[in-house]
Amino acid sequence: MYNKVTLVGRLVRDPELRYTPGGKAVANFTIAVDRGFKDKETGESSADFIKVTTWDKQAENVSNMLKKGRLVLVDGSIRTGSYEKDGQKVYTTEVHAVRVVFLDRGEKVAEGGSGSVEDVFFGGQGIDDDDVPF
Repeated sequence: MYNKVTLVGRLVRDPELRYTPGGKAVANFTIAVDRGFKDKETGESSADFIKVTTWDKQAENVSNMLKKGRLVLVDGSIRTGSYEKDGQKVYTTEVHAVRVVFLDRGEKVAEGGSGSVEDVFFGGQGIDDDDVPF
């Protein structure tokens, strides 16, 4: 079996950082991933909104360094679950990130530019422009 996902998208809001009772950091954020086509009737781009969770030092770094609008690459695995709400079963899907790559610099987003690949990610090693899969 193989469960791996790589996504590139922009944060739709600032990450939320919390700590488990055991002191483990966990950050949650959502990215908008463009579907690559426009609606025929409205001409608007279409996107999927993907929930992402990351842990430990990477969670703290994501929380400290990422803000709404930042472009990121997320590597991880898909996790599904369910819970009961008002007698209805609700299914959940999210990505558990093992690597989050910051693909633009914060000041470039503020200026409206797309920026370039930042040479830092928080998962154990650095990258350069040749490592980005697009």
